[in-house]
Amino acid sequence: MTARPPPPPVHDVRGRGFTRRAPLTEAWDWVDARIAPPPARILPLAACSGLRLADAVAAAGDWPPADRAAVDGYGVAAADTLGAGSYNPVSLTAAVAVSAGDPLPPGCDAVIPYEAAQAVGPFIEAIDAVAPGSGVERRGAWTVAGSPLLPAGRRLRPADLGLLAAAGHSAVPAQPAPRVRILIAGGPKAGAPEQLGAMLAALVGRDGGVVEAVEELPADLAALADAFARPGADLILSAGRTGTGPDDVAPPALAQAGSLDLHGIAMRPGGSAGLGLAGGPAGGVPVLLLPGEPMAALAAYELLAGRAVRRAAGLPAALPHATVEAVTARKLVSEIGSFDLHRVRLDEGGRVEPVASPGWPGLAAAARADGFVLIGADSEGVPDGAAVIMYRFA
Repeated sequence: MTARPPPPPVHDVRGRGFTRRAPLTEAWDWVDARIAPPPARILPLAACSGLRLADAVAAAGDWPPADRAAVDGYGVAAADTLGAGSYNPVSLTAAVAVSAGDPLPPGCDAVIPYEAAQAVGPFIEAIDAVAPGSGVERRGAWTVAGSPLLPAGRRLRPADLGLLAAAGHSAVPAQPAPRVRILIAGGPKAGAPEQLGAMLAALVGRDGGVVEAVEELPADLAALADAFARPGADLILSAGRTGTGPDDVAPPALAQAGSLDLHGIAMRPGGSAGLGLAGGPAGGVPVLLLPGEPMAALAAYELLAGRAVRRAAGLPAALPHATVEAVTARKLVSEIGSFDLHRVRLDEGGRVEPVASPGWPGLAAAARADGFVLIGADSEGVPDGAAVIMYRFA
């Protein structure tokens, strides 16, 4: 395998501006080369919801473990109900009341539901005949001991956990959720509410991570460097203070805490994003720097940081959004050399139209959008009437 060349040196852009922005594909390569899930662990089922199953799991026993009632009613020998009808009730002297899930009583091969029987004093009568096996869930109907239950790589859903418990498992080998530290560098501009912590925490949870902490820090190089270097996280997302102003201290703080490998990504919005390692190249914790402007932070998460969280969780790196194939109602304008995220909506005819240009700030347009369209760096845009793929906001 040919070793990748080291990335070009990253310069301090404060007061100077970006002389180069790396292609988004270069940032993806960095993420894919350095971020992998932690080793699998045996975890109790209660801790496994949303985690990836590390190995295939087989049934520990038959399920159901015995023939059992599938409905509420009476366990009977089906032959005892022959000829029964509403005008010819048949007495059932050996009927045994059962609830759904109860083992089938000895001597019974069917369950007659309450609706097909009637009580006459102390006696039970059938007013409809049942066949052998009617109202019965047979042993091993769902799975037999040793049969495959769930495949390796499956992201465990609540119903899966119930199935695993039913099949005799109290713990399974799972990929632990990565611990993600979220740092809000410098906080919002004066008088503005903090918008990033809750949004980023929800996105991290969507992509299989667990938030270790959400911390607001001053625009102070030493404080940020300390937060980057502090142990306890598998991945760090830092939002804010990534641009070219004098107080944009997040990139130099990461360089001080370890390494700043890329700063400035050719994408809109989110072009001041960056990445590197806290603690140095040997065993360093990956750090993703996101812009502080909320829409730019959202775009940089979707296009870059989310990929890192999903890889750390052992999930597919690709975008997790449902997609819609549609045609454009109006041209989507783009810029050569920049990978653009266009917020769009579907009109009444099911066509895609822009809600805002990629450079327009704020989350209001994202709230009005149905999703987004991605336009590659080699394109000047998409003409009206062209086929596109829209990624739906969840």
